[in-house]
Amino acid sequence: MIDEIELLAQADARARHYLEGIDTRPPFPGAAAREALGAFAEALPDHATDPAEMLEMLDRFGSPATTASNGPRYFGFVIGAALPGAAAAERLMLAWDQCASTPDNSPAAAAIEKVAAGWVLDILDLPRESAVGFGTSATACTLACLAAARRSMLGRLGWDFDEDGLIGAPEIKVVVSETVHITVRKALRLLGFGMRRVIAAPVDEHGRIDPARLPALDDRTILCLQAGEVNTGEFDPFATLIPMAHAAGAWVHVDGAFGIWARASSRRALTNGVEQADSWTTDGHKWLNTPYDGAMSICRDAEALAGAMNSDAAYATAAKDAQKNLTLEFSRRPRGIPIWAALRTLGRSGVAAMVDRHCDQASHLAERLRGSRLDVLNRVVINQVLVRGTDDAETARVRQAALASEDGWFGTTIWQGRPAFRVSLSSWRTTEADVARLADRLIAAANG
Repeated sequence: MIDEIELLAQADARARHYLEGIDTRPPFPGAAAREALGAFAEALPDHATDPAEMLEMLDRFGSPATTASNGPRYFGFVIGAALPGAAAAERLMLAWDQCASTPDNSPAAAAIEKVAAGWVLDILDLPRESAVGFGTSATACTLACLAAARRSMLGRLGWDFDEDGLIGAPEIKVVVSETVHITVRKALRLLGFGMRRVIAAPVDEHGRIDPARLPALDDRTILCLQAGEVNTGEFDPFATLIPMAHAAGAWVHVDGAFGIWARASSRRALTNGVEQADSWTTDGHKWLNTPYDGAMSICRDAEALAGAMNSDAAYATAAKDAQKNLTLEFSRRPRGIPIWAALRTLGRSGVAAMVDRHCDQASHLAERLRGSRLDVLNRVVINQVLVRGTDDAETARVRQAALASEDGWFGTTIWQGRPAFRVSLSSWRTTEADVARLADRLIAAANG
């Protein structure tokens, strides 16, 4: 049986080989590679098997069937490639194999994540007293923030949520954008906010909440805003909406899964006023280009998040800012370490340069497409380009032609009732040549 160090060396060699070919790997695996995944459909072994043989199987059948989301021509879902520094930190972190719940479990993880939390607040210029929980995703982190919001609001009304639950509690209503992201809807549903009772705020032609048509708010309302609408990349008018909400006593949560990183770039003005909110969520694995899965729940009232997420036990007590008391997970990996590594290696100027580069690439792509038969549907304020053909059939045909050419992969969407496709620029590996190649392919397909 191969020893542990040799096995890890083989894994590292296979990983190096995979990355050496990432620039030429097709953005989406071909039919043959997908068909070969049938090799994994085997019965559970009765006895121990050779781990080296397992690794070889994983690489031989798994690697060819991966999407090249870690490459330069994957333009789907705002998925960033893993920065070298963040990926390297993740590898060392896996060797540590820390349960990063408290300083007692891992002094190193606790110290590094505490620094990472401060850096996140610094680079996003959010209230420095805020609590930062490093969770798995924007979905999980949104759930944590909204749970903290509801518990805090009920507490102000004299209701003990922890002891009495929701039965008989004063109703907390929720107002969201008409274009609210599905992850916010999912978090609300899991928390018991029935979708028929969630109030949708009308939006303008860009997908931003219209302040003139904002539904009535009061001190029993959670208002959910967006920093980076998923299709257009637009930002709700925070400087207008948040003071309106606070004047009524409402709690304001901002879904900033990717868009809030514009605040760390020359596009900062798009986020003016966002710092006035009560809570925010954002991902590392999108625009910060950390490995999956790493996200952040940020709450101005640190006590509110710590109270809602507390998981102290007789055998495992910790300070309020221990990560097990700020996140859904009790046993957890130190997801803040790759985020720390990305910020440590890029620095303030590096983050700004990466975000600005993707915004510029999106603008250049849109400019090329506007000169063709294709219709760019958004203003392209950040890294999202929303596109439609002359009719729905052409929209589908152009996308399929681009995907078949391996010049890029991107997904479909529905915008204002009709199909469109969405190109997201968010990988540190993507060059201007990659963007030009995609533009050429789309224009040729539209003209063909």
